[in-house]
Amino acid sequence: MLKKFIFGSAALAISACGNDAGSVTDAPADPPIEPPAFAVNDYSDTANWLCHPDKSDDACSIDLAATEILADGTTTRLPHTPAAEPAFDCFYIYPTVSFDVTPNSDMIAGPEELNVVANQFARYGETCRLFAPIYRQTTLLELQKQMTAGQTAADDAMRYADVIGSWNTYLANENNGRGVVLIGHSQGASMIYQMLEKDIVGSPAQEKLIAVHAIGYETVIDPGTGRASGLPVCSSPSETGCIVSFASFRESSPPPEDSFFGKAQDGKRAVCTNPAALGGGQGDLKAYMPRQSLGRLAPNDYGVAVDTPFVSLPGLLSAQCLANDTHDWLAVTIHADPADPRADDIPGDLVFNGKVVPDWGLHLVDMNLAMGNLVDLARTQGQAWLDAQNAE
Repeated sequence: MLKKFIFGSAALAISACGNDAGSVTDAPADPPIEPPAFAVNDYSDTANWLCHPDKSDDACSIDLAATEILADGTTTRLPHTPAAEPAFDCFYIYPTVSFDVTPNSDMIAGPEELNVVANQFARYGETCRLFAPIYRQTTLLELQKQMTAGQTAADDAMRYADVIGSWNTYLANENNGRGVVLIGHSQGASMIYQMLEKDIVGSPAQEKLIAVHAIGYETVIDPGTGRASGLPVCSSPSETGCIVSFASFRESSPPPEDSFFGKAQDGKRAVCTNPAALGGGQGDLKAYMPRQSLGRLAPNDYGVAVDTPFVSLPGLLSAQCLANDTHDWLAVTIHADPADPRADDIPGDLVFNGKVVPDWGLHLVDMNLAMGNLVDLARTQGQAWLDAQNAE
């Protein structure tokens, strides 16, 4: 279940009562307001952002060129061209990646944060301005402790304070009435669900939501309303104010019964929206796979040598949402042909002690698998939102 956190500062209300002039009534003392147990980050300082239009060393201003590899081995270089004057924004919360040895990460971006931004978010720059705050997330080491011992020393209030603080700073200083797509993966998606449920749905900020792309962390559908985290589930590319979410698994390896990803909870179904076919059924995935995965000594094998940071594999991958008694998931089919020179498989499985961990499915590459589809979807949803604003 998605953890719920309550935090914030209390407001002190003082009222006067009409007593006789000569009488004095002792009012009970208000409890002292406790300051947060952590330093509050200043998100007006671009040093606290990975990606920001005003940041000189913007982590999203990088080479995202890809090599398209057709089934016959033919290759074409695909340049990445950021939008010159995008009319809307994208705001991203990244997944659990920090290698810091503390329960919560520090505010210094390492190679792992830079790598995940390149894989999951920077390509959205083809259609929107990019905002990605650094936040004091639960670290990988702490996640491992949670999974093995069921306990955590991470400060959940602190990480959420960072996320909502960065969002509020963006709204106050940068938004200026623009539409915005909220994007996140795994821990980042869980933060977005909290933002929606606690601070956005029902507030003026909801009117600015073009869409939510919150991938790789479960949110369930309320059977009474058909909504998830307070929003409708996207069913067409031109629908706005809705949510896209999925957990990907190989078609040949559906989620085991105990897998967290895509798991139905308390009789409610998990959201699965196929970004390649929002109306349902099978769709072709426009994947952008990494040439070399973080931590690997050698490049990934795609059957053909490439020198770009990313690889596109047209026709190799398709997906559809499937369900059983316990899970809802995006089933990814690999259309391999051993006779052609292109690789017949993709990276993305979590491997531990030399064995694939089936519970995780393709979680590590959830967003790579559908990156082209997600960017196209953001473009279409953004234009639909702008058209609706202009029609008012």
